[in-house]
Amino acid sequence: MQPAPSHQDRRQPAEPAQAAPVLHMLCGKIAAGKSTLAAELARKPRTVLIAEDEWLSVLFGDQMTSVADYIRVSGKLRTVMGPHVSMLLMSGISVVLDFPANTVTLRGWMRQIYEDAGAGHKLHFLDLDEDVCKQRLRARNRTGTHQFAASDTQFHQICAAFQPPAIHEGFDVVTYVTDTI
Repeated sequence: MQPAPSHQDRRQPAEPAQAAPVLHMLCGKIAAGKSTLAAELARKPRTVLIAEDEWLSVLFGDQMTSVADYIRVSGKLRTVMGPHVSMLLMSGISVVLDFPANTVTLRGWMRQIYEDAGAGHKLHFLDLDEDVCKQRLRARNRTGTHQFAASDTQFHQICAAFQPPAIHEGFDVVTYVTDTI
């Protein structure tokens, strides 16, 4: 014989398990479609988009006239964004980090974020021909809808530093090889 319970059983039905948070990183030359893809990825539930261009234009837009200026202020932004993104991931929210993962060093910074948070990751690599990107950049510049209009000289400076992801880096890479997303 079992004793009668002295209180009402108040257990709640089990909630469905949440998917583990993921840091989505984007790699591709200027005008490859990174921001367009970022917006699409951010439509998933429990996912936020953090776009470098938006933050830089508001915080430092008047201070950026050269690639060197961009490097300086983007470093400042990464200093505060890294811990912020890590906290979002630790709270169970996936993040689409629309910052260029275009060098080994920048991808290392991003790796530290998801590893510190114990989160998953996806490196989305938009592998477009440089000429296609340059045409798209010129068209984007004509519309005036983007926060920054890079010149051909700046395009070539930035593309010269571009490093595609390598297998030995160990990222979970999703490659896009078309000029449409």
